[in-house]
Amino acid sequence: MGKEAIRELFFIYNADSGLKNAILDGAHKVLSPATYECNLCQLTHGAFFERKVWKDFRQRHEFPMRFLHKDEFVKGYASKFGHKFTYPIVLGGTNSGLEVVIGTGELNELSETEALIKLLEERI
Repeated sequence: MGKEAIRELFFIYNADSGLKNAILDGAHKVLSPATYECNLCQLTHGAFFERKVWKDFRQRHEFPMRFLHKDEFVKGYASKFGHKFTYPIVLGGTNSGLEVVIGTGELNELSETEALIKLLEERI
């Protein structure tokens, strides 16, 4: 990571927004979790609801966090900053742009929500 202070975290899920996509994603997590393509979703949410340990983490930190589906991020941020990212990803917003806090490969290696939380706390 760079030397510039992170002011806000962006969690970008490897899923598109919308009710239809949410239902399909939830079903995919239940029926075939090994082939589901968003480990960030797996770490922060069960099939349909946010994991309690994740919700507790979010609520105890006052650090600004934005949660976006990849289509929402691409539409609102990616072209503004001129970056091409893979998803899922956790980015840090600084005064001069975005930097990777936890990349796709590293996120995909995590198997427990607690490991994600520990990594975030080390880096912010």
